[in-house]
Amino acid sequence: MADTKREIERKYAADPTTALPDLTAVPGVAAVVDKGVADLDATYYDTADQRLAAASLTLRRRTGGDDAGWHLKLPVADGVRDEIHVPLSDTLPKALAALVRSRTRDAALGPVVRLRSARDVRHLLDADGGLLAEVSVDRVRAERLDGGDGAAGWTEIEVELADGGDPAFLDKVDKKLRKAGIEPSSSPSKLARALDETGARPQRPVAAVPATGGPVTAGDHVLAYIRAQREAILALDPAVRRDVPDSVHKMRVATRRLRSTLRSFGSVLDRTATDPVAAELKWLAGELGADRDQEVLTERLTAAVDALPRALLTGPVRGRLRTWSQARHGGSRRRILAALDGRRHLDLLAALDALVADPPLRPAAAKKPEKVLAKAVRKDFDKVAALVERALGLPPGTERDVATHEARKKAKRTRYAAEAAAPALGDPASALARAVKSLQDVLGDHQDSVMARAALRDLAAQSHAAGENPFTFGVLYGREERVAARREAELPKEWKRVRKAMRL
Repeated sequence: MADTKREIERKYAADPTTALPDLTAVPGVAAVVDKGVADLDATYYDTADQRLAAASLTLRRRTGGDDAGWHLKLPVADGVRDEIHVPLSDTLPKALAALVRSRTRDAALGPVVRLRSARDVRHLLDADGGLLAEVSVDRVRAERLDGGDGAAGWTEIEVELADGGDPAFLDKVDKKLRKAGIEPSSSPSKLARALDETGARPQRPVAAVPATGGPVTAGDHVLAYIRAQREAILALDPAVRRDVPDSVHKMRVATRRLRSTLRSFGSVLDRTATDPVAAELKWLAGELGADRDQEVLTERLTAAVDALPRALLTGPVRGRLRTWSQARHGGSRRRILAALDGRRHLDLLAALDALVADPPLRPAAAKKPEKVLAKAVRKDFDKVAALVERALGLPPGTERDVATHEARKKAKRTRYAAEAAAPALGDPASALARAVKSLQDVLGDHQDSVMARAALRDLAAQSHAAGENPFTFGVLYGREERVAARREAELPKEWKRVRKAMRL
């Protein structure tokens, strides 16, 4: 079974003669406890071309200390990583191999570097004896294991915040260390330093290398946006597999942004080449969508139940809602994991690599971005305009629900196009993106109400079949009808704001 912890730490350069200052002088520290020296032996795994290192991921098998086992570290922010720990075994756990699959693809993982460290540990305690942070002085010896004969040695200091601690405490320790002449390390991790100092600096795959300098042409700007969404898909893959809250939504949005960009900027990228990729992105968004739609519905219905007066709650409403949600969530989770583990997903990632490595540029890609990108955004805007005007002209009902949903989808595409164009077009594109986002929110809440009413009909039927009183679900249905009516009444005003923001 895997355990996950949030690791917040800072690293400092040192040498064998570096002495720690008196850390009891750090505000909040009542005692410094010497925990002795632990001998650690860690073997780091990667592909032959070091794909994990290029993505700032570390995968290791370590013995010694109090957390022997397999560890996978995933970057969250500067100095912050999620560490996933699996008990010690002789072979790489399948669960960890799956979490790095979007990076490794079909490439084998093997030992790359061995790090042996003598770790001199001290605990910083508060007045109640609680752990604030762990400070260690590590004397490291690195050895290449992938056929090279490089070796290196160094000393460094690590300060790791205690679980649940206030990150601001690290600033206090940092101030004390700097005052003693101890400066932050230039290497983000031991592995990165080992690779650098043994002559094995990882080379980023060609597909991930951005153009040198800032974007200049229309093609530069479109490709920069495409690269960002591709990287988001890769980076979110482990979070989706771990069922991290909101990860499915974020990955789905990146997928949609990428697909929309390929469609919106057909004057820049040849759609005969990109349409097959866009079709596969639509497939992936669909696989992710079942779980995300269920998350949204469950959150909405749960909040609605919580907001009801007790007098309107009849029967085991919360239990019925929980059972309904869990049944649908379990199936969609299995579907997502099957999709991410399948050959079709790997082929899509390979196609994205090829797209950014050798983009099918059209002549307009070499032109200045202002006219090319603005024209593409205006084209998408015109499609939204036609759909919104049609929806406004229809009476309330199923046909209008369908029309507003179609307008919402095209609004997203216009927003993403404006976002991609904003670095080149500046404030007008940014303002349009914000206005369309507001319109999208109104249309989205309307669509969520449509979906909620369908779910409430289902829940009422299940409740009735089980001999329960479905009254509460009927009350919620009526409230959702009123939500939809309010959103439809807001639509003309929101659309007017969008038209006013259209200045491209």
